[in-house]
Amino acid sequence: MLQIFGVGAIVAFHWLTFYGSVKYANISVAVVCLSAAGFFTAFFEPLIFKRKIIAAEVVLGLLAITGIYIIFDFHPQYKLGIIFGIISALGSAIFPIMNKQLLKRFTPRILTFYELGSGLVILTLLLPAYLLFYPAVYFLPTLSDWGWLLILAVLCTVVSFDLQLNALKKISAFTANLTYNLEPVYGIILAFIFFRENKLFHNEFYIGLGLILLAILLQMWRVIRHHK
Repeated sequence: MLQIFGVGAIVAFHWLTFYGSVKYANISVAVVCLSAAGFFTAFFEPLIFKRKIIAAEVVLGLLAITGIYIIFDFHPQYKLGIIFGIISALGSAIFPIMNKQLLKRFTPRILTFYELGSGLVILTLLLPAYLLFYPAVYFLPTLSDWGWLLILAVLCTVVSFDLQLNALKKISAFTANLTYNLEPVYGIILAFIFFRENKLFHNEFYIGLGLILLAILLQMWRVIRHHK
């Protein structure tokens, strides 16, 4: 139970820093930073499962990191948001690895319930300390807020988290994390459509994004070739 609650704390920490990245940078930068998860997983997964580090995974992870560095170097105004995004990616890399071990003993539904429950408890306990330093303008969500919160909670969190755990029973944590790197693709497309964020970036942003997409495509090719 303590292990499950510990993983739940990491999940909550990951989401908290991800939204911090959105706040101090923007949506596109936040989802791009998650691409660093593949690099972290290339080292953490072998360390936890006591296997050799796979050079190809390290190279692909470095490719994604290079893309993030290019974006960071040419958009220094997003420095704090990028730091939060990298920390979020670190949490994103760790919890699938830990869950892969827990899935040997528990069903995805049980893990989803207790991990998200522990995240709720931890963030609730931290909230008074946060409000002490950063007082909120308002506390109760509006009717519109409730609608978006329900979509975020049910579809984007509980359902997707359960699907993710089921996927981890069949694929490695590295492949899962590198696949999450598709988030920048649809995340940035949605940010461009709804928030017009394409006006905020130079050409270097797209070069960095291209390197991240290259890393994703190469890993997909590796996985397909391995299964064949």
